[in-house]
Amino acid sequence: MLIDMKLDAKFKPLAPPHTRLYAIGDVHGRLDLLDALLDQIRQDAQAPATPKRRVLVLVGDLIDRGPDSKGVLERAAQLTQNPGVLRRLLNRSALPSFEIHILKGNHEESMLRFLAGETDGQQWRANGGNEAIKSYGVNPRLPTNELRETLLRALPTTHRRVLRELKINHIEGDYAFVHAGVRPGIPWEEQNQNDLLWIRTDFTQSNADFGYCVVHGHSPTDIPEVRANRIGIDTRAWASGVLTCLVLEAADQRFLNT
Repeated sequence: MLIDMKLDAKFKPLAPPHTRLYAIGDVHGRLDLLDALLDQIRQDAQAPATPKRRVLVLVGDLIDRGPDSKGVLERAAQLTQNPGVLRRLLNRSALPSFEIHILKGNHEESMLRFLAGETDGQQWRANGGNEAIKSYGVNPRLPTNELRETLLRALPTTHRRVLRELKINHIEGDYAFVHAGVRPGIPWEEQNQNDLLWIRTDFTQSNADFGYCVVHGHSPTDIPEVRANRIGIDTRAWASGVLTCLVLEAADQRFLNT
């Protein structure tokens, strides 16, 4: 399914030359939707005029809420271990390799803090973490310390690597990709990581020039939200069944979704 949208005419951000960018919103444990969207991306990337450089960005919150956080992290591990694996996953030999960038979301941050013993995990578990825990075959009702140890044992080494190597942001041309957003009025190099993972209203209600057009998730909307200074691509996939991908090339913006 395609949705065509344009940014405000006063500001026309550009993707890097000879590059097509694909940015996927918050997956939240929906491996079925992720694989369906990857198949659409595969088809889109096979178009004859597709640039040689293809970049895939996932903007965080791969886990929690939905039923298969384990499966989503496994797919992320496969993609990052070998960017060309997308060809094999989708049984399509013609698909070219992608550069893969996976960002940290607040849900990954919450899980990591629990596993590191920095929190008791109650807030994380109440906001979808229990579903992630259950996807690994672990009982979320275990006592806190036992739960932490059991979940750590259940996490494959490759999943730990994905979580450890998550990026906080990624920049391509006039676009900056983050999970939640940025603090208005603060230079990029001085942005607080907590804001990049958690900010909502102060960012989404701002008309400030952020220096880049910010592509983000975290603040869900029924359809992608396109503003002059930002593009929100969290369409509440875990509940709506709609996982969104923003496609950027030169000055064009369009969407794929499930």
